[in-house]
Formats: sequence, structure tokens, C-alpha cells
Amino acid sequence: MLSLPVLLTERFQAVTGVDPELRPATKPQFGHFQSSVALRLAKAEGRPPREIAQRIVDRVDVADLCEPLEIAGPGFINIRLRSATLAGVVTGILQRPDDVIGQAAEPTRVVIDYSAPNVAKPMHVGNLRSTIIGDCFARVLRAQGHTVIAQNHIGDWGTQFGMLVEQILFEGIDADALDLDASVALYRRAQEHFRDDDDFADAARRRVVTLQGGDEQTRAIWHSLIEVSKAGFNRAYARLGVLLTDDDLAGESIYNDLLAAVADDLQSSGIAVVDDGALVVFVPGDEAPLIVRKSDGGFGYAATDLAAVRYRFDELHAQRLIYVVGSPQAHHFAQVFTVARMAGWVPDDGVLEHVGFGSVLGPDGKMFKTRDGKTVTLDTLLDLAEEVAAPAIAMAAVKYADLSTSLHKDYVFDAERMTATTGNTGPYLQYAHARVCGILRKAEAEGWRADAVTVLDEPAEQALALQLSRFGEVVAEVSETLQPHKLCTYLYDTATALSTFYEQCPVLKSEGEVRTSRLALCAATRTVLAKGLYLLGIVAPDRM
Repeated sequence: MLSLPVLLTERFQAVTGVDPELRPATKPQFGHFQSSVALRLAKAEGRPPREIAQRIVDRVDVADLCEPLEIAGPGFINIRLRSATLAGVVTGILQRPDDVIGQAAEPTRVVIDYSAPNVAKPMHVGNLRSTIIGDCFARVLRAQGHTVIAQNHIGDWGTQFGMLVEQILFEGIDADALDLDASVALYRRAQEHFRDDDDFADAARRRVVTLQGGDEQTRAIWHSLIEVSKAGFNRAYARLGVLLTDDDLAGESIYNDLLAAVADDLQSSGIAVVDDGALVVFVPGDEAPLIVRKSDGGFGYAATDLAAVRYRFDELHAQRLIYVVGSPQAHHFAQVFTVARMAGWVPDDGVLEHVGFGSVLGPDGKMFKTRDGKTVTLDTLLDLAEEVAAPAIAMAAVKYADLSTSLHKDYVFDAERMTATTGNTGPYLQYAHARVCGILRKAEAEGWRADAVTVLDEPAEQALALQLSRFGEVVAEVSETLQPHKLCTYLYDTATALSTFYEQCPVLKSEGEVRTSRLALCAATRTVLAKGLYLLGIVAPDRM
């Protein structure tokens, strides 16, 4: 879809040689955009700003898009788009709805690591944020034409499985008969047993070695635990309405056979050294070393994450890796990324990004915990939202609350506020979509068809049309910067512009060409709201 600000910027830059830094006009009488580029150039050239502004106005070629440019105040340039220009862009949305987002100029292969729950444990609030954010990234990047490979890096390996398998054998449980609740209860019993019984703890540690060695019985029990957890994960994903499937599972276990090679290669190249029995990398500028192999010979998260980076670039042929993991892991990923580059496992043009996020807080502004101080499960949190709203509205509220603020910030989980259909909430956007659907239903029932926008005389009509023209530009920015709150803000501003338009410009009560044009504007708004909500993972209802 044509991005008017981008097109105008290119035209101005061809004349000025610098970014005109277009800004939305502060008042309708100043047009649609303003630029202070003349003031900046005047300072550099030592000339009066209005003289520079006049030179730019005389040379820039925008007559096909804009009314005659105006010079205001000390040298600002006011830009007013032609009504026909805006009408053409909105009509394009109606006629080519599949092109409304626009495609990336250079599509890439992107791996997104997100959700990552642990086997035999219920999903919790941290998994909620990672899942929602990662799902939004996957939707946005795919919409732009990028190849997205989702990697659900579940915790399905490590010492806890020695403990779990040993507890199952100790109790004589049929692992295939477990459900998620039973496996969670089993985990708690195993923890207590491990803590209270030294003989059991030793047996559990030996069981880890047996698991890693491929023992048939141990592997069968381990596999049963994973299958039970997968069923629980999939119920949660279905409830949330995210795109993850079993095909996206890529747990820690798949890298197990790669860990020794990672350690050997780092050591042979001199990047890693043995220190106090452990194999570590002293990362430049970092006091704490990255531990690749522990002194007891075991591998930790760092080795697994290094193996994953190597695998994703070499085997999945990724060009960009995005890790959606809580902010407390920022230092860990900074070290992993640095070491991976030192080892030459990242292509020269390869991109590594850790998208951290803050915590979910209770209405009191403190960490969201149960009464006994335990971590709140995902289901508990979603139940709180569904106590005050229908499931589709509750999920919209939860997702929008998560995505509409800067990701690194904590946010307050307040179900009453989040599910309101007024204010900056997900349900408000759903209501805006349902409202415009209602207008179009009534018109269609009367036989009216809206094919094109032809009349944009009112400021509210122009403001809504201009807002719609920016959709592709905003989506492109989110795919680049990974800041979904900008898409949320855009959709909220679009819903607000729709409300102002509806109040100031009668649609169903208007007549003739004006009515047809306003219905077309409504139809284009419906398209943008629906596609925008989809990118956030939110259902766009026809009725509310």
C-alpha cells in the first residue's frame, strides 16, 4: 500500500539532501504534515529560513499529491494532501485488501524463540508474556512476507528428569496414565523426596546419566512426561488463540548431541579455557565468565543456547534470530551472542536480538503471586479475565494489556480495567470493529454498495483517511523494531478517528455520492482494524 509520508519524504530528500522529518500538523489549518527542514538547513548555510523554505517549495515536485505548499512562521513548510490523493489510497485498501500491509523489500528467514514452558510444570505468567509477544512477532513478520520459523524451546532435558523418572519408578506409577495435574503433583513429591533422602538424590543423579545414555526404559518414561505436558501446552495455546503447534517444538533435548562439539570447538580455538575445573569463556568487558561446561562435566543453559544459535544459522539457514525471553536473562543472552560471534557461528549479516519483557503485577502493583507466595499459573490468570468478560473479549483484554506498553516495562493485571469497552483497551478496538460492521450491515441490507471513496470534504473524513494510509508503514516499523505497542497505538488512534468521523459525518443519514463515499471509508476502516487486530492475535468480532 502506498505510504504517503514515505513518498513525500523521498521527494523532499531529493531536493534537500536530508530527511525532512515530516510531522503530523498540529492543527487542521496547517494542513496534514509540517516540516522544519528549512530551519535546519538555514542554520548550516547561514541564510534566512524563509528564503531556504521558498527555495525548497519552488523545487520539490509534489503537485500530483499535494495542494500548493505553504510557508508559515519562521520557515515551516505546511503540506496539505489533495483529497483525490487520500481518496485513491483508501480506495486501494478496498480494491486490494491483501496488499494493505505491504511486503518487505528483502524478505528474510527469521527464527523466533518464544513461549518455552517447562515439561511437567504448569505454564505460568512468564510463559504468558513470551507466548503472546512471540505470536505477535510471528504474525507481523509473516504478513510482511518473511519466512518465520517458530521455535518453542521447551524445558525437556536436565537434572529434573532424573528426579522425576526415579520418583515414577519408586512409586510404581504408569507414566502413560498421568495427566498434567498429576505430573505437577509428582514433581512436587519428587522435589521433597530429593531434598529429604540422600540415597534417592544420588539415584536421581545417576538416572540423569542413564537418560543421557539412551536407556530404553528411562527414555520411554521421559517421553511419556513430554506427551502429557504437550497436551497441556496445546490446551493453553488453543485458549489463547496463538499459532504454535507441535511442529514448532524444539526443546533443549534436541541440542544434547551437539553440546560436546560446542565445548570442544570453543576450547580448541582458545575462546574457552578451563578454570577451576570448568570450561568457561571470559567475555571481553564482562567480569563474570560464561560457563560452557561445569566442573562436574555437565552442560548448562549456556552450552544449550550456544548450540541453538549454531544450529539455527547452520541448519535452519536463519538470517535473524529473535529471543522472546524475560528481561532478567538480558545478561545471559548478551554473553551467548558475543561468544557465538567470537566463534564465527553467526554470519556477517546475521542478526541476534533478545526481546526482554517485564513482569505481570497484581492490582496492588506488586509481583503477581498466589496467597502462599507461589507463582500464578497461566490458567489462573486467564480465569480472572474470563470472570468479568466472555472468552474472546477476555483474551483480547489480556493480549492488548501485554502488547500496548513498552515490553520491558512491568504491567498491572487489572481484569476490570483491561476488559472495559472504553479507553485504550483490546475490547474497545473490538467494539470499534463491531460498530463499523453494524453500519455496513444496515447499508448492505438496503442494497447500498461501497466501491470507492470519492468525497473527502470534511476534516474528520480526511483525518480518518490519512490514518488508514499509514497502516503498512506502521506494520513495517513493528517488524523492524519489534515494538508492538506502536501498532496498538496506531489501532487505538484509528478507532478514535473512526469515532470522531462517525459523530461529525453522518453515514446512513447522508445521501447520494456522499453516502456511498462514507460507506467506502467505513469499509476500508473495517479492513484495517480487522487486519491489525489479527496481527495482535485478537479476534475481530462482527457483533458485540
